[in-house]
Amino acid sequence: MREAHFPGRPPIDAYGNGGFRFAGMSHRGSILCLPSGVYGWEPADRNALVAGDFAKLLAEAQEVEILLVGMGPDLKPLPAELRAALKDVRISADPMATGAAVRTYNVLLAEDRAVAAALIAVE
Repeated sequence: MREAHFPGRPPIDAYGNGGFRFAGMSHRGSILCLPSGVYGWEPADRNALVAGDFAKLLAEAQEVEILLVGMGPDLKPLPAELRAALKDVRISADPMATGAAVRTYNVLLAEDRAVAAALIAVE
């Protein structure tokens, strides 16, 4: 199966029902929004994120200052090891509920900020 990838930085138009809408398309499942595009993203364990779940982000770290992490319907803290890995590459990570992360991502994107988002899909 081909990896889901949209080569651009569109705002997120809608979220819910297990996916996201952007650029006139829909994607079922979680997504990773990076400077190089939007990717389908499924962390190994949504409740225990690790640096390996963010390999694509870490490869583009020089282009990102802020990472918004949509943790699902509720706010959950990021594990200390993940925070340390992101800090090592000078990325500030802000976990929040997915809805808040989508709204914040769209605002920062419109301001042309160096932002990325890891968004766990919600029903």
